[in-house]
Amino acid sequence: MKASDQLAHGLQAILVDLIELSLQGKQAHWNIVGPNFRDLHLQLDEVVAAARLHADEVAERLRALHAVPDGRTATVAKTTSLSEPNDGLVSTSSTVDAVVAAIDSVCATVRGVYDAVEKDDAATTDILNQILLQLEKLSWMVGAEKAKTTAP
Repeated sequence: MKASDQLAHGLQAILVDLIELSLQGKQAHWNIVGPNFRDLHLQLDEVVAAARLHADEVAERLRALHAVPDGRTATVAKTTSLSEPNDGLVSTSSTVDAVVAAIDSVCATVRGVYDAVEKDDAATTDILNQILLQLEKLSWMVGAEKAKTTAP
């Protein structure tokens, strides 16, 4: 099967967001400071590993569909839907907010192209489902660092 332009465009959008998520995760990993630093530092490595794994899966799926993935830095910078991360040292609290927002942006991109991908190539939806399952779980887990509780 050869990818339609719509399918290739959708997978490319997911690819650049995953690459950007991995870069932002590492940037945060290196520059967080504050309470619960160690736990968040380690969680960020989980986010980065997931983003890199899924980016590779999406890029390889593009190739399997005879499309050409573009993960060049200029392409990622120009086309990602993720907001630019803060520079310098960032508090653990701000990092949680930024990383959850970045993960949720990737999930929104995946959901935004899901119907078109399903229509053109139902097999690819398996990859998208795995991305959503893992990233939504990571969003919850990172976000729980700041969650308020009503329990005593």
